[in-house]
Amino acid sequence: MKAYQELSKEELLSLKAQLEAEYEKAKGKGLKLDMSRGKPSIAQLNMAMDFMDVINSESDMKTEEGVDVRNYGILDGIPESKHLMADIMGVDFEKVIVCGNASLTIMFDTVARSMTHGVLGSTPWCKLEQVKFLCPVPGYDRHFSILEYFGIDMVNVPMTPQGPDMDAVEKLVAEDESIKGIWCVPKYSNPQGYSYSNETVKRFAALKPAAEDFRIYWDNAYAVHHLYEDRQDEILDILAECENAGNSDMVYVFGSTSKVTFAGSGIAAVASSPANLDAIRKSMTIQTIGYDKINQLRHVRYFNNFEGVKAHMRKHAEIMRPKFEIVWEILDRELTGLGIGSWTKPNGGYFISFDGMEGCAKAIVSKCKEAGMVLTGAGATYPYGKDPSDSNIRIAPTFPTTEEMAQATELFALCVKLVSVEKLLEER
Repeated sequence: MKAYQELSKEELLSLKAQLEAEYEKAKGKGLKLDMSRGKPSIAQLNMAMDFMDVINSESDMKTEEGVDVRNYGILDGIPESKHLMADIMGVDFEKVIVCGNASLTIMFDTVARSMTHGVLGSTPWCKLEQVKFLCPVPGYDRHFSILEYFGIDMVNVPMTPQGPDMDAVEKLVAEDESIKGIWCVPKYSNPQGYSYSNETVKRFAALKPAAEDFRIYWDNAYAVHHLYEDRQDEILDILAECENAGNSDMVYVFGSTSKVTFAGSGIAAVASSPANLDAIRKSMTIQTIGYDKINQLRHVRYFNNFEGVKAHMRKHAEIMRPKFEIVWEILDRELTGLGIGSWTKPNGGYFISFDGMEGCAKAIVSKCKEAGMVLTGAGATYPYGKDPSDSNIRIAPTFPTTEEMAQATELFALCVKLVSVEKLLEER
């Protein structure tokens, strides 16, 4: 079929009637499908159940250095877990602090500490007239929620397949001292699945911000979440690049195992320069007696080393990959050439980003919900939940079964067609 924009009004009206009949039939199926968040599936969680058997009442509870993990001590993570997280995050062991169960907590704390106490001696952000962050869009809604919670102004920066628009980033940070940070998901970005090019990473490392307390918040959430063995995206070590550029204090790197072992029961870490890590430790001595070293030891004994992590992630990929491929196959079949949508085909991560016609995303999500399928809210991938073009929708293929994913994508494609036809008729 030719592009919808090329159809006459009569053709569009005929197509609308046909699509409405199909939609009513779909509603009659009583579907209950959830694609609202990037959650591991039950099969993925079941795959790691032997993780629970690694430590029991008979286990040796001491680290390789002889420290009893049941007791106090070792504020910033047992050495074995530091090595494991360093390998996962792609950084040096000496630059890592292992914390609790979620990298989101570390990110929240890092912003909160900057608000109340400043960054390495700079003025606390709460005492400044205005604080801004750059937010590559579309992006991760929870990053935006942290900033909104603290009243930090968000400035949209467009994403490209190579990463954020670095011309815009360089110009903005050089000219505006109130810009204190930027959020980055550098590998298999949320939601588009893009990975930053070497040039992008190097340009980040060489930034010349007007603010001395400007920091890059480098959330490497999907560092090991490949879908394919034979095509895996890799990114440069931002910490090493910042050191080479004379900007060693300019970046925090975050990571966790929440989508490696159990969501919410993993271990999380931050990596940065010695000065930044010392500042983090200073607040940690007040905040906590120490994080869960038993869980840290459990992770180390389960995986043994980075090769064990990679072997485990291949099992994840075997479960996830067919679901992504089903989405692509159906979208390709149903929507290619119609001029009403485009979508990403990442090599890893947890999401597919879909862009419909301008002004259609909210209506598509609403139509899907009415027929029994819950999607992430339209606009969620933008600060304040406001997508200026109302076109972006995040698809999360991981949680449903393969069969449910096929049903969901068929319904989604139908809703895209129907809403697009209605939009075009409005404009005629």
